[in-house]
Amino acid sequence: MKFFTAYKVCIKIAVSQAIAYRFDFILTMIITFLGSLGLPLVALLIYGAGAGFPGWSFYEVLLIQSLFTVSQAFTRVCLGDMVWVTMYHVREGSFETVLLKPMNPLAYIIATTFSPGSFGNLLCGMAMFAYAAWHIQIASISAVFACLLLFIAGVAVMVSIYLIIAAASFKWVGNSRLPEIATSVEAFGQYPIEIFPVAIRAIASFIIPVCLIGFYPAAALLGRAGAEAFGSAGIAILFLAFGVCLYRQMIRLYQGAGG
Repeated sequence: MKFFTAYKVCIKIAVSQAIAYRFDFILTMIITFLGSLGLPLVALLIYGAGAGFPGWSFYEVLLIQSLFTVSQAFTRVCLGDMVWVTMYHVREGSFETVLLKPMNPLAYIIATTFSPGSFGNLLCGMAMFAYAAWHIQIASISAVFACLLLFIAGVAVMVSIYLIIAAASFKWVGNSRLPEIATSVEAFGQYPIEIFPVAIRAIASFIIPVCLIGFYPAAALLGRAGAEAFGSAGIAILFLAFGVCLYRQMIRLYQGAGG
């Protein structure tokens, strides 16, 4: 209850700041919205040239990419600055101020890194999803619930990646390139998994289950998700537990400025 109370207050503060600097907020919304349009533009160019992904129509690929965008944007809104805040505190030696707070350090970091700046990405992803869903045939009501379950698992994967990168900051202070590497890894979830070699499919499904970020939820909505999709969701739970445990362990190893 303490965490949810603090999180509610932090959301109010973040929204108040966005209102106070509304021109900056609106401009950021427009830029992030337009930036997210680059992803479906690539698919549009591929299908417009007469090519495509075997077994997948343009609107089905757009569905994958829309769920991928929504998952990424939702995670960035909820804890988008977590990595950079952790890096800053470790580099400056001010993480002690977090440890002195009367709540769990990880919960405090999560509560205070709500970032409305990614609302543009979220709105773009939702618009893409609505447009794609209008042009496809949803398999069944149970497919909608399966999609929601796998989508939540995909968000868990995103949170896990953030936690692992932030945890690395405690011992590897100059790791600013790690988020870029993580973004490249996450990109495997925005395309049909069948286009990748078997080894990459296995890694993206059962080791770092990034296919849950976009592909598997879309496949479930279309009635194409098999047992491997739900097995990957189980891996996502373990992946999240690993990220939380790693971050908490790194807090215990924290020794001051520079990690």
